[in-house]
Amino acid sequence: MLVSAVNVSEGRDGPVLARLVAAGGDAVLDVHRDAHHHRSVITLAGEPPVRAVATAAVAEIDLRRHSGVHPRLGAIDVVPFVPYGTSTMRDAERARDAFAEWIVDELGVPALIYREQGPTLPQVRRTARLHLLPHPTAGAVAVGARRPLVAYNVWLQEADLALAKRVAAALRGPAIRALGLPVGERVQVSMNLVDPQQLGPAEAFDAVAALAPVAGAELVGLVPEAVLAAVPPDRWTELGLDAASSVEARLKNR
Repeated sequence: MLVSAVNVSEGRDGPVLARLVAAGGDAVLDVHRDAHHHRSVITLAGEPPVRAVATAAVAEIDLRRHSGVHPRLGAIDVVPFVPYGTSTMRDAERARDAFAEWIVDELGVPALIYREQGPTLPQVRRTARLHLLPHPTAGAVAVGARRPLVAYNVWLQEADLALAKRVAAALRGPAIRALGLPVGERVQVSMNLVDPQQLGPAEAFDAVAALAPVAGAELVGLVPEAVLAAVPPDRWTELGLDAASSVEARLKNR
């Protein structure tokens, strides 16, 4: 089974987001919405629903009227294909390439490919405008095939953006991509844990807490079952996790 945590540039308009989610049908495993980021992550099982959500996002979202604290390339911003169960990275790469070709041909949205070996997603973001003519309202999309990662935010007690940025810079490395972001009246260290079986939510939380007082944490989307199992259950609440936080649990309960 291929799973995709589709990032769309809509986190404020409830009816629009509801139509995007509806386009995914019963393939939707999870929805995480953030009004300050003006962004949502819709986790989907299988390939056809990703195209359905992409079609809806291009029809519904106009980047010319978009603002939010999270960097973005397009209306449907990031589409990663991730293998679970018996699926392989080759399956994910095939799906990535097929989706990229489809969205260019069918929707007229430029697609930029990112890879674990490079160019990485941050590199694609930095150089995108040098390489493409974006769709006038939908921008562009970054499409990848990757192993599971964990998107994870830790809130700081103090609304000190400079501190959040210093913490993010200190943590940033091969296992963590991190940004310090203002989110309403609070600040957060927003992270992608790119090797979560080696450095998971507990380790990321503790690394932030070692540098600044923290007020809590949130998971964005889902985690692999093995990553959740590596965290002592008595820490799940503190870390913003629960028994239903894994991809495998949602697949079983579809």
